[in-house]
Amino acid sequence: MTPPDPRAPAADAVTAAATGLRTTAAAAVTTPRTLWLRSRGFLICLGILIVAAVTLAALASGSRHGRLDPRSADPDGSRAVAELLRARGVTTRVVTTAREAAAAAGPATTLLVTDPDRLGESRLRAIRSAIDLSGGRTVLLAPGSPSLRDLAPAARTKGTAFDEDLDPGCPLPAAATAGRAATGGDHRYTTDGATGTACYPSGGHPTLLVLPSGTTGGDTVLLGSETILLNKELASEGNASLALQLLGTRPDLVWYLPSPAEAEDEDPAQEQSFLDLLPHGWSWAFLQLFVAATLAALWRARRLGPLVTEKLPVAVRASETTEGRGRLYRKAGARDRAATVLRAATRERLAALLGVPPTQAHDPQALLPAVSARLTERQPDLTGLLFGTTPTTDAALVALADHLDALEREVRTS
Repeated sequence: MTPPDPRAPAADAVTAAATGLRTTAAAAVTTPRTLWLRSRGFLICLGILIVAAVTLAALASGSRHGRLDPRSADPDGSRAVAELLRARGVTTRVVTTAREAAAAAGPATTLLVTDPDRLGESRLRAIRSAIDLSGGRTVLLAPGSPSLRDLAPAARTKGTAFDEDLDPGCPLPAAATAGRAATGGDHRYTTDGATGTACYPSGGHPTLLVLPSGTTGGDTVLLGSETILLNKELASEGNASLALQLLGTRPDLVWYLPSPAEAEDEDPAQEQSFLDLLPHGWSWAFLQLFVAATLAALWRARRLGPLVTEKLPVAVRASETTEGRGRLYRKAGARDRAATVLRAATRERLAALLGVPPTQAHDPQALLPAVSARLTERQPDLTGLLFGTTPTTDAALVALADHLDALEREVRTS
């Protein structure tokens, strides 16, 4: 780059007329390096989030199957009891639909229903049919009032057993062998005069109830708490012994884990909307948040009314703006852009001086004859001066600015 020329102010003065045009070529030039520098922070953060999501998904997969799942080794899974049963020769089969559970039930089968209160009416009927006809054992895990009406009509819930570890208090061999176990913490039961074995009482009401079914040899076990089947609690008290004796009386164990589709209500009239699923009080909370957000928006919004002038903290002179724009052109080496601006601004001012319509200021056939008519001395090449090619050097650009300035001065004084 050549050193600044003393005639550069003339070029800067001509450039001042083009301050309303687009930003400089230096700002407009976009390279891959520029894009990377601008977006690298966002891309790095996005990459970290993707890696973290993939890592968490990988850690969450594998042996994690959910609560009370016999394949899960998590603290709330039930893999430990399933392994102990397998060692005793009991085969465990996991099913997710009531139809599969009812089809697999039989005299040599124990059917475990892990969440009976989530089942719809048709699923409850299927399980009830298996209870009455299979002749095997059915274990209902923490059934409440919604499922007891269909699966065990002779039993009803009787509040909550607040003590978790309870003594057997009954002659049932499984309970007598296991001793103290964690059957409390959830439901207690009572019967309407039906014959059955009541164990692990809390406040006079059992948390473990064994009722005979309609088929000879079959029975239904109501277990008020799921604690004894969890991996994290299996080694406490007599939980392991009680779980093995309740689930290991038959060679086959059908472990029914209801899928989300099994819990759907089959009556369209009873389907719940999203708002119905929200906890009580959340609707009012959302309303309060909406009102607060509206008030905040009104408070921070622009006031309506006439514009108010405001003194600027600093005033920048037009000459400084012109010099700054010129330095940007020089730093970017944008001779083509600078020459185009100089020529366009000169043509527009000449058209105004010569009476040429603004729409024809950049038309050589309309502008050049008018300029030639006003010149006292014949210019060698007006076409090259006003509509020529881009200067190849900085010196040629400065010379172009001088020639345009001289041409405009001559037209003004002629």
